[in-house]
Amino acid sequence: MKGKRIPKSRPHRQPRRDDAEPVSASFIDSCAHMELPSLAIVGRPNVGKSSLFNAILGRRQAIVHFDCGVTRDRVSASGVWHGRRFNLIDTGGLGMFENETNSVGKWDKLIAEQVAAAIEDAAAILFVVDVQAGLLPLDHGIADRLRACGKPVYLIANKADNHADALLADDFHTLGFEHIHPVSCLHKRGIEDVLEDALSGIEPSDAELAAHVLKIAVLGRPNVGKSSLVNRLIGKDRVIVSDVAGTTRDSIDVEFELKCSDSETVRAVLVDTAGLRKKSKVDGAVEQYSMMRAQHSLDTCDIVLFVVEADKGEATSQDKTIARMIEESGKGCILVVNKWDIRPEKVPREELIREFRASLPKMSYAPLVFVSALTGENLAVLFDLIAQVRAQLSARISTAMLNRVIQDATTRTAPPVVGLKPLKIYYGTMTETAPPHFILFINKREYCADSYKAYLSNYFRNAFNLVGVPIRIVLQERDRRDLSEVVNHAGSSKNAKKKFANAKQAKSAKTKANFKKKVAAQNKRREERG
Repeated sequence: MKGKRIPKSRPHRQPRRDDAEPVSASFIDSCAHMELPSLAIVGRPNVGKSSLFNAILGRRQAIVHFDCGVTRDRVSASGVWHGRRFNLIDTGGLGMFENETNSVGKWDKLIAEQVAAAIEDAAAILFVVDVQAGLLPLDHGIADRLRACGKPVYLIANKADNHADALLADDFHTLGFEHIHPVSCLHKRGIEDVLEDALSGIEPSDAELAAHVLKIAVLGRPNVGKSSLVNRLIGKDRVIVSDVAGTTRDSIDVEFELKCSDSETVRAVLVDTAGLRKKSKVDGAVEQYSMMRAQHSLDTCDIVLFVVEADKGEATSQDKTIARMIEESGKGCILVVNKWDIRPEKVPREELIREFRASLPKMSYAPLVFVSALTGENLAVLFDLIAQVRAQLSARISTAMLNRVIQDATTRTAPPVVGLKPLKIYYGTMTETAPPHFILFINKREYCADSYKAYLSNYFRNAFNLVGVPIRIVLQERDRRDLSEVVNHAGSSKNAKKKFANAKQAKSAKTKANFKKKVAAQNKRREERG
């Protein structure tokens, strides 16, 4: 197929360095010789390679157009999926100028060289075909090249925008690849399955493991001992410590290694921030800038060490304001009660815990630890809590497990009747981590009392041991008829007969089944003829 010639594209513009976060020289040196695993997207022209590239990255980076041959150079970008980091390479279409002199045109030679280089560097190949156009001879030629490279190849049957198109993916089994994924880049369907399959066969590289550094921000009011705690945690006087409130003005990053277990040590950065005052007491441009840097540290960190004073006996009004900021940010948090060595002597430990819990209701999810930055008391417990909260940041809960817990929670305590009808929870799913987000599909939002939503949040926390991370529950209204296919599919076995909410759905299912049988018969006849 001869594509439309276009002017030579400009080289991909790299992001400005001043927009990126600063990286230490030692970290750059340690990663200079490492590379992230690469996934190369390969296929004939106009099958949607650049669309797949953009869909995986979640942003428009490669130019997408209906004309063939828009992509000529290799376009690469780094991506992240469920904590796995990788490089993604978009390549030009192979064989687009075959009708030119000597069967190989100028651009086809150059594109083929770029594709060969991408395949050589890749850990896995995403071979894209077009289910709507069907299987073409050029697809067979590219498949032969890819089989010879010896790399794992995943066949992406793109443009499967509806159920009928998805069934056509079976025609591509003749190419001889084990992994076939019907995908719709237009509707963003099937992308998750592709990444899960492709990355599961690749061992994490050293660069991938080192790419993310655990960032721990130390927040609190002025003069609660944040800098002293940072120095004690890293074992040396890294930041200036003084009795004068407001000594720390800028946010200071201190790199160290956190030992999470006997066999695992992770790179981490402690961020000592300026003390957060009330807005009415912020004086001068320098202090205003310090507050902005502290807020930026909160926005970009993974875990917060929220430091308060034990000698006060309870949280102050400013502590409550900071607690609300941390809870709204959704970051993992540990409540560190410092100056344990100068606590009120006659106040029992249990009573202090009750006072802080009662005065900081926003921190109900955060584990509490009493420490002394001066003597080093209980620092080992603090390190264990940091490792425990870090593990929760990437915890994922399967939909089946979540729905069993929801059923158990509603059986133990039925929802109170609010409004005209009782609350009905059809099913739930986990959509995000750090913090964990749960979507519950229900009949009506107004039927769910706030107290019952809090009950479900606490039940999830106890059931899944979600320590130190806030839980977000989103209530999504949905008609039971819209969920009938999902519910029937989840609760049925292979031989069980599906139930449908109405005659229209039953007729639609019958039509799809007949179409599938027709396609299967056509495939069988093709095999017999071939």
